[in-house]
Amino acid sequence: MAQEPSLEEDEPQAISNNAPLPELTQSLLDQAMPFVMEVYREANKGLELALLTQALQVIDGEVHLAVTGAVQEDIAQAMKPDLMALLQKHTGLRSVPVLIVQQEELLEQSGKLYTSTEKLRYLLEKYPVIRELQQKFDLDVDF
Repeated sequence: MAQEPSLEEDEPQAISNNAPLPELTQSLLDQAMPFVMEVYREANKGLELALLTQALQVIDGEVHLAVTGAVQEDIAQAMKPDLMALLQKHTGLRSVPVLIVQQEELLEQSGKLYTSTEKLRYLLEKYPVIRELQQKFDLDVDF
């Protein structure tokens, strides 16, 4: 009776080969991403596709997927196994670790804006043209 080959039997042969295992690089990830994004596009997975349009970075051989907020983190956790499988398929690597990294939003770093003065100060920092308009039209903001 002939036995079917299994993955376990293939692994020792690859390890016994003295060639170094290829490592994931940013250029290899950039080459694979159009194929991965096309899979998500064809599956009409818009939320996952939006996460993939953000810059993915390779740091120490690991893919870092930056998310902001709990909703994006939940979406990223749900898509992580599929993303890893697609990256393995299109890069030809055995393992492609994906880490989900929380990024703080700018507004959360500066705290909540409660008063009108805080809101104006924030907008003036973000859009300097407001100060020019304020001076040009002699606008006096009194709160």
